[in-house]
Amino acid sequence: MRQGDFDNLYREHARAVYASALAVLRDPGRAEDVTQEVFLKLWRNPGRFDPSRGALGPYLRLMARSRALDIWRSERSAERAVERAGILAGHDEAPEHERPDAAAEHDSDRLRMISALRRLPAPQAEALFLRYFADLGAAEIADRVDVPIGTAKGRIRIGLEKLRAEAAAA
Repeated sequence: MRQGDFDNLYREHARAVYASALAVLRDPGRAEDVTQEVFLKLWRNPGRFDPSRGALGPYLRLMARSRALDIWRSERSAERAVERAGILAGHDEAPEHERPDAAAEHDSDRLRMISALRRLPAPQAEALFLRYFADLGAAEIADRVDVPIGTAKGRIRIGLEKLRAEAAAA
């Protein structure tokens, strides 16, 4: 495969491959790593793709999704192994998210946060929601709401300042 051909394929398919990985992993950095892996495999062994079995785009997206699921499963498996080791070592306390008192406190915090967000102007509330609940960065927020990145950053900063001022006054 020639470099120019590969560059064109990358430009055409990279965004969709990244989106497939991100949908599984919910982590932009790891999704970028998966995207790089997929295209590196294609570069090193372009013969693995058989055009008679389908188009390149779906093939690349499937590769990304499969690799992302492998990573996700591996992480869950490691988490379960740590939990089992803790139980075997005699730590029988339930994880915090399973304790009723922690769950009630979490729900109370969540309700207060939602209430505080509702008191903010809509653009600031939306930016904070996307940043902290959808875990998007400023650039992703700017793309999502179609504003310059500086505007997205400003909305996050001003929204946080207003929330801090409200918390200090309470």
